[in-house]
Amino acid sequence: MDAEITLQVDGSERTLTVDTRTTVLDALRDRLGVTSPKKGCDHGQCGACTVLLDGRRANSCLTLAVAHDGAEVITAEGLADVVPDGHLHPVQQAFLEQDGFQCGYCTPGQICSAAGIIEEAAAGHPSTATDPAAEGGIDLTDNEIRERMSGNLCRCGAYVNIVAAVRQAAEAAASLRKGLPDPAEPAVPDSPTAASMPSHPEDRS
Repeated sequence: MDAEITLQVDGSERTLTVDTRTTVLDALRDRLGVTSPKKGCDHGQCGACTVLLDGRRANSCLTLAVAHDGAEVITAEGLADVVPDGHLHPVQQAFLEQDGFQCGYCTPGQICSAAGIIEEAAAGHPSTATDPAAEGGIDLTDNEIRERMSGNLCRCGAYVNIVAAVRQAAEAAASLRKGLPDPAEPAVPDSPTAASMPSHPEDRS
């Protein structure tokens, strides 16, 4: 059975007819040509397909498109559109500065998940790593970041720099909420490569 649905994808309204069994991931990639979310395991176990669905991170390979008619879908590509003056989203910038990727296949999902967990923590949504006595916003410590990002796998093993990137983005987001200037790039004592790789790998001679 087919159904006509409308999705708000990265700020653009897209209407399409899909089989009712079509996932959001397949609708994006195969029907709309939005290839930022990647198909990794297709079982919701690797996180490569993570998008922001109505502001919450979701595994798009497990989500039926017809169940989200009218929903807003933000991919890693569309995150930059929410930032004025053509700048990268703080999470995207942090992944570049902290060298939080190698092959890059999982990176769009990592970036969307990171953006999602920063908002979840700010809203006070706990994880299994959260101190039960914590009140209000939750500090994204390294343990919090690791727990919340555990559904996003990196086959290259860039986890140390991914944690550093999420930490940097979370600090920038906290400063913006308080009306302060963005913090300088933080020192990452537990990252052996971040200091020696400040620029994008393709830009290095």
